[in-house]
Amino acid sequence: MDNYFDNAATTRTDDEVLKEMLPYFSQSYGNPSSIYKIGRENRKAVEEAREKVAKAINAEPNEIYFTAGGSESDNTAIRGIAYAYKQRGNHIITSKIEHPAVLETCKQLEKEGFEVSYIGVDEKGIVNLEELKNSIKETTTLITIMFANNEIGTIEPIKEIGKIAKENNIIFHTDAVQAVGSVKIDVKEMNIDSLSLSGHKFYGPKGIGALYVKKSVRFQKFVNGGHQEKNKRAGTENVPGIVGLGKAIEVAYSNLEEHNKKIKELRDYYVEEVKKRIPYIKINGDMENRLPGNSNISFRFIEGEGLLLNLDLKGICASSGSACTSGSLDPSHVLLAIGLPHEIAHGSLRITIGKYNTKEEVDYLLNNLEEIVSRLRNMSPLWEEFIEGGNK
Repeated sequence: MDNYFDNAATTRTDDEVLKEMLPYFSQSYGNPSSIYKIGRENRKAVEEAREKVAKAINAEPNEIYFTAGGSESDNTAIRGIAYAYKQRGNHIITSKIEHPAVLETCKQLEKEGFEVSYIGVDEKGIVNLEELKNSIKETTTLITIMFANNEIGTIEPIKEIGKIAKENNIIFHTDAVQAVGSVKIDVKEMNIDSLSLSGHKFYGPKGIGALYVKKSVRFQKFVNGGHQEKNKRAGTENVPGIVGLGKAIEVAYSNLEEHNKKIKELRDYYVEEVKKRIPYIKINGDMENRLPGNSNISFRFIEGEGLLLNLDLKGICASSGSACTSGSLDPSHVLLAIGLPHEIAHGSLRITIGKYNTKEEVDYLLNNLEEIVSRLRNMSPLWEEFIEGGNK
């Protein structure tokens, strides 16, 4: 059995969620657009799930649109809003540490004639609010800033950003894919006009997400065809996925504090033990304003890819701060944005603890991590040079 510590990448589908989904694969299989009974029953299930999603973030059900996941929600929101308000202006503000679903969409929009400002963050990964204010122009129509960072776990000052956007009559979208299910979110109180979420990040199924768009905000449709999702996203609804998403978000927010307390205790135990056992490390991100299960630590004098491969040999699933495993030799854009030099950013390890992890698993991780880091350092010419220079 693998020791799974990559819950920011995806989570195991909750047993309650799976149980709720199963009938919609083979028993209640009607098309929600059909007028006969099994179609109407599935339409009811879809609308009940929509209500659950809306309730979790204090939105209205008719402001929730189901999508295939976080990337589609981000694309739909950013492109859809940018084009709907193009006559008013063509300027978008985002941050340097956004998920590629946001950054790549913004880069594409630049090729299509839009102007995008990429604002910086401090060493903890918190968006520079003064730079945000100073970046606003008369042509600014959209601010898109993530709720919490997927790599370093830092939670952004979303309420303050929402206030700035509202004061300047600018639409505010947030990629909340990592935050939903871990953080209390109130779109009205936080002045959020649009929000993206994805089911598989909080123990729901893969391939299903949702997009919240405030009813007063216009956005262009993303998929042409039928009239599903209030004529914004054509295609027969993924009923099992939608039902699973609704159940997953309901479960997540029914015991949020208890869930967060458990995984934060495990995360803090892990971090403290690493600090005791392994020298020459750097903890990345804000330890106060942070997702409860996230830990991102840079280990000097080693490569993150080598660390991951050795952990994998021990049955431990984790993620690196380096993007080399995804086909790039460049270190994480997030770690570079918070000021880490390349050589330290390359040696980063992201551990994300979830509700199924145990202290015994964390101890197994710690024991193996200590041994692997020591062994990899002893093989490193940089470590040898460091020690020969009189460092211990």
